[in-house]
Amino acid sequence: MSIDDAIVMILAGGEGKRLYPLTKDRAKPAVPFGGRYRIIDFVLNNFVNSGFFKIKVLTQYKSDSLSRHITRGWRLSPFLDQYVDLAPAQMRTGSDWYRGTADAIYQNLFHIQDEDPDYVCIFGGDHIYKMDVSQMLDYHKEKMSDLTISAIPIPISEAHEFGIIEVDDNWKLINFVEKPQYKPKSIPGKPDMCLASMGNYIFNKNILVDALEKDVKIDTSHHDFGKDVIPMLLKEGKEIYIYNFAENTFPGISEREKGYWRDVGSTDAYWQANMDLLDYDPELNLYSQEWPLRTFNYNYPPAKFIWEEGERVGMATNSMVSEGCIVSGAGLSRCILSPKVKVNSYSQISESILMENVEVGRYSKIKRAIIDKNVVIPPNTRIGYNREDDERRGFHVSANGITVVPKGAKI
Repeated sequence: MSIDDAIVMILAGGEGKRLYPLTKDRAKPAVPFGGRYRIIDFVLNNFVNSGFFKIKVLTQYKSDSLSRHITRGWRLSPFLDQYVDLAPAQMRTGSDWYRGTADAIYQNLFHIQDEDPDYVCIFGGDHIYKMDVSQMLDYHKEKMSDLTISAIPIPISEAHEFGIIEVDDNWKLINFVEKPQYKPKSIPGKPDMCLASMGNYIFNKNILVDALEKDVKIDTSHHDFGKDVIPMLLKEGKEIYIYNFAENTFPGISEREKGYWRDVGSTDAYWQANMDLLDYDPELNLYSQEWPLRTFNYNYPPAKFIWEEGERVGMATNSMVSEGCIVSGAGLSRCILSPKVKVNSYSQISESILMENVEVGRYSKIKRAIIDKNVVIPPNTRIGYNREDDERRGFHVSANGITVVPKGAKI
């Protein structure tokens, strides 16, 4: 089914400062995830699987690798008026780059006006989840809403970490509070839970255009949907309803997958979300044929595991190994390898993420680490065993002790 009355605008220009140094040379949505995907692949797959084929990706910060990935891997059919188009920041409305989420859309209003849809879907490009967006659009139409916001139920004890939405019994928005320091209003019927905004919106086109044209004239505005546009629309009495993401379903969904959504904005959250993929029955299933996860396909040979001589055994347990990898007489446990990784003999690696084109020398030991692409690790190297040593070598070590070796680092 193709949805022809909506256009999609994906905000993919974020710096992702908390993911540094993984975002030193790339935008956050371009950070690899699960071995062979990029973070942005998940929202793109959600829309394509849901029948949305008119998609604009708004880029800004260090967008080269993101642009190459989308250009090579996300080609829809122009013959059928289907597209995933890049919309880089062009300063079309003045001399400023995007000043906020609302300003990013305002600077690209001409795309919306050219397409002239009834509805505009504005989603972030930096979260990991599966979602049938057509169900949210159906809800928006059923409620005759001006704006619909997707939200996820969370424990009230975690409210201080999120933008919190307060609703009445009909799930109509009554208040929006950014990271409240007090106990927010609970979900109707669930006194221990509240609603966290996912930053995903569906607008009626005319409502959106009018709101952005008002917001741009306000000098004190942050030009942000959460801080400025939504409170303005609420004050004006617009019909704003909240879509409960926990009720969203999609073909092939398992009970564990229902309501799965991860903000991988910090090193520790990113590492944990990757490690969770290695569980026997993970909350996020990458292998479903009913809800396929597409990405750019490398033309590399299959992964290879070689040697079986005493302690020199090429093997991996509880791991994901991408195409083009060679595990040569080394052992992996709970690891994720992107394409073209080579691990040489007698090395032992555990609970780690190795990105594209990493080579690990003989007799090395690595644990609880993220090795960014194009890093050559010399023989007999230890990473993840001593925080002070790792930091002395210029590596970043997270609060929970995850060592990150930057892209192309010389060790």
